[in-house]
Amino acid sequence: MKAPEGWWQVQQEVGAEDVWLTAGDGVKLHGWWVGAKDAAVATLFLHGNAGNVTHRGAALREIAAAGSSVLIVDYRGYGKSEGSPSESGLYRDADAGYDWLLAKGFAENRIIIHGESLGTAVAVELAERKHCRGVVLEAPFSSARDVAGKVFPFVGPLVMWGFDSMARIGLLRAPLLVIHGDRDEVIDIELGRKLFAAAREPKRMWVIAGGGHNNIVEAGGPEYGRRLREFYAWASI
Repeated sequence: MKAPEGWWQVQQEVGAEDVWLTAGDGVKLHGWWVGAKDAAVATLFLHGNAGNVTHRGAALREIAAAGSSVLIVDYRGYGKSEGSPSESGLYRDADAGYDWLLAKGFAENRIIIHGESLGTAVAVELAERKHCRGVVLEAPFSSARDVAGKVFPFVGPLVMWGFDSMARIGLLRAPLLVIHGDRDEVIDIELGRKLFAAAREPKRMWVIAGGGHNNIVEAGGPEYGRRLREFYAWASI
């Protein structure tokens, strides 16, 4: 969703600073940085297809409260970022966020790559190529083709071939946490289970009872932050 659409007042509510980055192909990107006091880790949050950074206030608050600073970047064509979205472009945008955290002074072993929905495919692609402390995937899917097959069972698999996390997940070496609601109406939990099964150890999966696609933080309640805090510590072992 392009600016000015969005809940821009959320920036003050979560205490976020504006960040401007430049992707490898020159596209200017906008994001928010929420610094958590005495944070041991920094999270690169890669959001889903809908909305923009302004719609992730709840997640930003919970991640910071769990002990991680967080950088969220609007992909090209979203929010205040320039350009138009594409699969390869989103991968470049994730690279720009990762490089920004390195320049900020966070070593690779202090970076958490956290993807949500479409952003899980971007997170997996990034984590296949870059070292990190851990990977968090919320409502992940095996491939865009599989999602299309669920949503559009007849034509979907014929027209969507990208964002293939199944082809990459087995190459990840960082600790993995998969979070999925058992009532996800967009990405069937079986696709999340399929991806989790294909991943290497060490890995954990948390199924949120009654959780849908767009209310994972709310459905998880206080347990959401506790699980993240526990994962940050566990991933360092």
